[in-house]
Amino acid sequence: MDPDRLHAVIVDEMARRRAEVVAIDDRLAGLVDRVIGFVSDGGKRIRPEFLWCGWLAAVQPPDAPGAPRHRGDVTPVLQVAAALELIQACALIHDDVIDRSERRRGVASTHRAVANEHADAGLAGDSEHFGLSAAVLLGDLALAWADDLYTAGAQALNAVHRSLPVWRAMRTEVLAGQLLDLAATARSGADPALQASDAMRVNRFKTAAYTVERPLHLGATLAGANRATIGALRSFGADVGVAFQLRDDLLGVYGDPAVTGKPAGDDLVEGKSTVLLATARSALAGEPAVLAELDAGIGSAGADVQRLASIIAATGAPQQMERRIADLVASGLAALSTVNERDEAVVAPAARSRLIDLAQIVTDRLR
Repeated sequence: MDPDRLHAVIVDEMARRRAEVVAIDDRLAGLVDRVIGFVSDGGKRIRPEFLWCGWLAAVQPPDAPGAPRHRGDVTPVLQVAAALELIQACALIHDDVIDRSERRRGVASTHRAVANEHADAGLAGDSEHFGLSAAVLLGDLALAWADDLYTAGAQALNAVHRSLPVWRAMRTEVLAGQLLDLAATARSGADPALQASDAMRVNRFKTAAYTVERPLHLGATLAGANRATIGALRSFGADVGVAFQLRDDLLGVYGDPAVTGKPAGDDLVEGKSTVLLATARSALAGEPAVLAELDAGIGSAGADVQRLASIIAATGAPQQMERRIADLVASGLAALSTVNERDEAVVAPAARSRLIDLAQIVTDRLR
């Protein structure tokens, strides 16, 4: 994927949408610029990369049976890829509200930045509530714009009929996964086995589905891929997507704030119910005093995060996560080697090569 072309699509779309909002009232310019800047200037763009690989995966030689005819202007594909970035903006802006996160990508999170501006300007009302309310609405705006961009791209490709079910499923999965995360976190003191099971289900739907699996599925469906290709891509995506989240869980405790853009141990302060935490709690079953200390600190704003991180490390849980990540990546890569009844690869070589690289990039990262 050409990142410059994707960026141009995003910038053009955001300029159009900004004009629409400012035409309603120019006092909204500063607020809408928050979400526009979030989408235009940041992020790893991994979801568009996976969508593009799904598109490439369906490309076969022109004379191959059932070869998709989609050589030409790829702007519509990039529009759908940009829509994924807007979904991501919605998810992260709302996630920071839910987690009460103060920072994102090295700067103040959206709700915090808006609240600070409100307070500094001496505006009427409660600044905290204003910041939270604005962030919720800006996230909703990003989601609405994502739908618009997806529709424009899919219609241009004459692919709405085959791709809309994938788009709908992805939206439901990420939102239901977020709801499940809330419910699971409320039971953070539950049996470690149940906690681990809940955390893996959250990983599967809140993150893995809309980060890797569904973007691949969506790109392949836009291109008219067959079932075998889609099946191989989804298997890869489910495994690598969960591995991506397990890496994120490790970074949430042991990541370098200068690289991650968030405080060290932020997940511990937020009380996130992760597989890492569940694994550590299970290992401490025979040490009730240490387990009680860990449980008391998780979700506490005044917790000694270094002490909590050292307790988790001493259980060997981080090493177990590393092994699970490696196993998931290996399983995902194996799916890319799937062949059909004629012993032909179901994933085009160009896509397979890029996906092998991406699997390493997203699961062995520092932020």
